[in-house]
Amino acid sequence: MLNQESLDLLFSSARTHNVWLDKAVSDEQIQAIYHAMKWAPTSANSCPARFVFVKSAEQKEKLVACMSPGNAAKTRQAPVTVIIGMDLAFYEKLIKLFPHAPDARSWFEGNQANIEATAFRNSSLQGAYMMMAARALGLDCGPMSGFDADKINAAFFADTPVKVNFVCSIGYGDAEKLFPRSPRLDFDEACQIV
Repeated sequence: MLNQESLDLLFSSARTHNVWLDKAVSDEQIQAIYHAMKWAPTSANSCPARFVFVKSAEQKEKLVACMSPGNAAKTRQAPVTVIIGMDLAFYEKLIKLFPHAPDARSWFEGNQANIEATAFRNSSLQGAYMMMAARALGLDCGPMSGFDADKINAAFFADTPVKVNFVCSIGYGDAEKLFPRSPRLDFDEACQIV
């Protein structure tokens, strides 16, 4: 069981960052994030998320052009911004990922509503797992949904079955530039035990 300090690192003291220190994130750190989070569960082990870790100045400017005005500067400043995509052909890999059910592909093939719901739900989970892994490895996160999805899809996923879900900057946040902590709902406002 994690101690309180570890839980704080992942949840209660972790914050969404918008301003970043000028400190690089290495390719080895990015790989460590993926290797930590890839084991987390998805339905039928579908693993539909596809991650594009945008680091280079050229690719970053391509991404900045897709972001809403309020997210452009912080995307440009972040050492890495991850595009979390969802592969709408994820079921093609189920023979590898879910081998004990050789007919798993048939659960999805031709059922666009099921494909889209499964891809969106599980890539969202995987994006959250990616954030938890980054935090566990000492990095900060800044998830965003203010962007032009069609532009990102054209710029980064053209001619593929992958579509953007959301984006998230990772790096070392500037704690001095954080907004005051926003409240959360109390247990009784959000939960029931039945």
